[in-house]
Amino acid sequence: MTIDHPRKVRSFVRRPGRITIGQQRALKDLMPRWGVPFTDVGVDLDQIFARQRPRILDIGFGDGEALLTAAARFPDIDYLGVEVHEPGIGHLLTLIERSALTNVRLINRDAIDVIERMLPDESFGAVNLFFPDPWPKKRHHKRRIVQPLFIDEVLRILKPGGLFHVSTDWANYAEHIEQMLDAETRFAKLAANALHNEPLAYRAPTKFEQRGRKLGHDVVDFYYRKTKRQ
Repeated sequence: MTIDHPRKVRSFVRRPGRITIGQQRALKDLMPRWGVPFTDVGVDLDQIFARQRPRILDIGFGDGEALLTAAARFPDIDYLGVEVHEPGIGHLLTLIERSALTNVRLINRDAIDVIERMLPDESFGAVNLFFPDPWPKKRHHKRRIVQPLFIDEVLRILKPGGLFHVSTDWANYAEHIEQMLDAETRFAKLAANALHNEPLAYRAPTKFEQRGRKLGHDVVDFYYRKTKRQ
């Protein structure tokens, strides 16, 4: 397991946001139930979910409503959500409690720290990266999360044949993502219609998507499968 990739820049900005009393309560009372504490050593995902099922890593789930929709639709899939912004985590915890779902766990931490230090090799059937910060200014492109070291880590934690699903509503970032992933020979690019009935490829609509469409942005989904031979 790789734990020592150097990182000098972060792919996100901490936005404190306004946290409600209900979200604060959820973080205090519900995170111990559905949260996974960050650790510098690898975790046992079978133990965390108390079963062996296909798993999806959801990076940066925002307010969590899309993740909750997917988890409710596919109860036989386990979802590990990673997010740095506490209001969104608190909101999702409240939704999990209300829905009585048992197939979701959350980590409050930078996703790259989590992947590099906590997650075992070949442990996920899919990795979702929906609407990451596009960092549209050229001088900030180095902050984009889709970079070679990140791609290496995604490939490491994906099972052979596992799916990497990325979506964005920024045209320039779409070009960047496609260029990076097309250059990676350990991935095979897939058309969306080839995954029509694949639960691991499902993406529920998000508020980011709705906001982008209102601004006239085209939403692009990329699907790449880890080749079985490495």
